Amino acid sequence: MKARTRTRALFSVTAAAALLAGPSTAPALAEQPAVPAPAPSVPVESPVAPAPTNGKTTVEGSDIQQREYWLDDYGVREAWKSATGKGVKIAVIDTGVDGSHQDLTGSVGEGTDVSGKGAANGQEGLGEEPEHGTLVASLAAGHGHGDGSSDGPGKQQGIMGVAPEAEILPVSLWLGDEQAGVRDVNQQIPDAVRWAVDHGADVVNMSVGSNSTAWPESWDSAFAYAEEKGVLVVAAAGNRGSGLTQVGAPATIPGVLSVGGVDRKGVASWDSSSQGISIAVAGPSEDMVGAMPDDGYAEWSGTSATVPLVSGAAALIKQKYPDLTGAQIAQRIVKTAHDAGQKGKDPFYGYGILDVRAAVADDVQTTDENPLGSVRHWIEQNRPYTASPSPSATASSAEGDTVQVTQEATPPAARKPLNETGALPVVILVSFAVVVTGLTVAAILHIRRISR
Repeated sequence: MKARTRTRALFSVTAAAALLAGPSTAPALAEQPAVPAPAPSVPVESPVAPAPTNGKTTVEGSDIQQREYWLDDYGVREAWKSATGKGVKIAVIDTGVDGSHQDLTGSVGEGTDVSGKGAANGQEGLGEEPEHGTLVASLAAGHGHGDGSSDGPGKQQGIMGVAPEAEILPVSLWLGDEQAGVRDVNQQIPDAVRWAVDHGADVVNMSVGSNSTAWPESWDSAFAYAEEKGVLVVAAAGNRGSGLTQVGAPATIPGVLSVGGVDRKGVASWDSSSQGISIAVAGPSEDMVGAMPDDGYAEWSGTSATVPLVSGAAALIKQKYPDLTGAQIAQRIVKTAHDAGQKGKDPFYGYGILDVRAAVADDVQTTDENPLGSVRHWIEQNRPYTASPSPSATASSAEGDTVQVTQEATPPAARKPLNETGALPVVILVSFAVVVTGLTVAAILHIRRISR
């Protein structure tokens, strides 16, 4: 039987989707406020009965790790020999995370709610997809449960995330099914990003998307703040199966690691991915499983499920190389990806297909340059008539691109033109007299030399 799972579009923008040229060359775009809606997923084949809960097919947790094919196929188990994510914080900006789930207990810290309707700790499921945040968190940092250990740092039963010893910081949003008292999404998103950065997040997971390549100006300073503090933001490219044919914000924001999806054979997924020049890396997005609230499990698909795998890989890198910035972590991920599709970067696979083992263990040269671009520079170039972004409340101690001016220039005193003062004719006559006098003297001297 076919069961339809839905992690539909996180927000739907009321204005027509505007075209963004790319991470560093996009023109400035006016954007109408986004309207909250749940995030997209696509139909999956499933032999499991009964009917799915909230559109997702429930599965047993006893053998669920055998369904996590990416643990072996993408080098996750090999990467655990070097790092497990211990000491690293992943902020999950989503619909709330069930921190009492048996595969997440002890791994979910005190979060927050930015919607105005959720629990203060960010652990209450909200909106049309209240389970979405728990599914995402489990793939990033689930540690399993039960007796004994799996072939890695966790337990034999239940979901194993890519970074099973990382800490989850849940930041709950209300998406879709609008109700009175819910804050506007264009307030929720920037507040969520700022809170995550201020509370020590090393990686920000945004398994969310929209139908617009542009983003509201209200988001600018929050993403610039994350960039300034060296925090990596990872976002979903979206899914054609939910009607998103191209990558939408926040995955189009320069500096954000945009994630596309591939099938079990490593081919760009049609239903469970999208396309766009901002895609940086691709990973598994079909035949996925994850944890549901109340100790449940379900099958799902879409780039919403791929993002936490990349966020988990980033957490492993951060543990092994704690001094790396978000931009340098992104460099390791894209430089070790396996090229696919057209040679070089392309709009389906980005720089290539994720290799978690290589990203963590290989010798990779990193620089200060972000291969994903800079949102701060984009703002300076494309929002010229607005105030410069103020990434932080306190001015950054880093040296800026411009020299500080310490003394104001004295403006020149205004003077009337000569023709308005009546002096112009006098100046002309005096000049003419000087010229005539000079010629006369020269002629007299010349005549005297001839006479001699």
